[in-house]
Amino acid sequence: MSISMSVLGELKVLQNGQAMPLPTSKRTRALLAFLAITARPHRRDRLCEIFWESPSDPRGALRWSLSKLRSVVNFETEYLKADRERVRLDVADIDLDIKRLREAADKQSLTVDSLKALADKFDLPLLSGLDLPDQALYQKWLVAERNEWLKTRAKVLSRLVDSGELSYLERLQWAREWEKADPFNPKAATSLVTLLELMNFPVEVASLTREFKKRFMNAGIGWSSEARTQFAASGQPVAQSEVADIPTLPEPSDRELLFRQRIQFCRAYDGVRLAYASIGKGKPIVKAANWLSHLEYDWDAPIWSPLYRELAKDFRFIRYDERGNGLSDWEVDDISFTSFVTDLETVVASACDEKFALLGISQGAAVSIDYAVRNPDKVSHLILFGGYAAGWRHNATEAIVREREAVMTLTEVGWGQDNSAYRHIFSSTFMPDATPDELTWFNDFQRLTTSPQNAVRFLEVFSRINVLQQLSKITVPTLVIHSMGDRRIPVEVGRELAASIPNAEFVGLESNGHLLLGREPASAKFLATIRDFLNS
Repeated sequence: MSISMSVLGELKVLQNGQAMPLPTSKRTRALLAFLAITARPHRRDRLCEIFWESPSDPRGALRWSLSKLRSVVNFETEYLKADRERVRLDVADIDLDIKRLREAADKQSLTVDSLKALADKFDLPLLSGLDLPDQALYQKWLVAERNEWLKTRAKVLSRLVDSGELSYLERLQWAREWEKADPFNPKAATSLVTLLELMNFPVEVASLTREFKKRFMNAGIGWSSEARTQFAASGQPVAQSEVADIPTLPEPSDRELLFRQRIQFCRAYDGVRLAYASIGKGKPIVKAANWLSHLEYDWDAPIWSPLYRELAKDFRFIRYDERGNGLSDWEVDDISFTSFVTDLETVVASACDEKFALLGISQGAAVSIDYAVRNPDKVSHLILFGGYAAGWRHNATEAIVREREAVMTLTEVGWGQDNSAYRHIFSSTFMPDATPDELTWFNDFQRLTTSPQNAVRFLEVFSRINVLQQLSKITVPTLVIHSMGDRRIPVEVGRELAASIPNAEFVGLESNGHLLLGREPASAKFLATIRDFLNS
């Protein structure tokens, strides 16, 4: 008979792989977990003090709990042992998940893949649902154990961050996890900001440097950004006293240097600060802004990031965050279609002094259409994906109006809340085939891109877009791409768009997404189609 216990996540006991029913009493389950993790004898009076401060008969309560636990763990072998004075759980022959993972984490010969698997397992909370707020001694022990578990996970994460087998992007992702798991570790903080600087995320570097300085100063821990700045700028050794705070990072490869986007700012006609990024070399492609963008966060996103990076291999790729969104100013008076077009003109004037291809996605397609008609001498090619020429308020039925306005009300109320149910309304229609992890990422990403008030303002402007009269005036070569199963903007809208533009080419993608996931086959066709179109 083999017995195993899981204390990560919810407490579980298995006999020969079969889950055993546990006592309904939370204290009794907490007692079992405490005996398993501490793995030593405990005096009965001490257990009564830890778990039963209030009952008039704590020893009786302890006896009752032990009787329930014996039926769970004592089968053929007496694992739970108790005499008149002491109680202990013999875990020597019990497969305890936390013990097994800690032993694995101490092995220095682990491969990178093994470390990744460990990091994922370590991400589970310790004893989920077994808090006892009214038992101060137990709760103090539980908090301490959870902190120790986070520190053990941090050791695994630090090895991933220091691994020369991983790309800078992968190491940056693990560095974020490390800093989160061990927020008062100076090396974790230094590793994160160093990688961000090497990947050219200056805005986040500045923000985190301020945050870390304040955090470590308040905690009485020494931390300085100077060592990181000197190291990241020159790659040369620094003073020996500062070496402990500097992660070991090799010089970036040519391929990694390619993917360092350069973020700059310009001012719109009304003084609004607009953030734009340029990366890569070759013929320029300017992507018109569309709602839900953030120059830093979506560069590492599972959605567009793979496509952006592929385009940056062959072209100079320029994109920007719309006013009220991303790294651009959020507190703005004017959010309108006219401001969207003039913002595009402002960014082009600042970032590109030659003829360029213009890429418009979703509502960015309408902005691109209006710009191309106004500035045909500046646009070499027009590419529209998932676009539309008229917002939903045009020719909408009364039922559709009520439905869409209800969504806008929900957005204003729930966008900024921790409950992602409101934002999931958008996620599920933008990416119906996304995995749970991808949807979770997008739900969180939405809240980072704009405020609830701006989200509603954007939705109202989008509903009233109308560039139908401009379609016949387009004179530049135009490519219209649309997902055949798009649930947000039906493919019929894309076909009608292509039919209304002189000599436009239409390409349908085998995808259900209004936003393309970089991993899906349709993304490869999207890229190949754009390359062929621009090189023709």
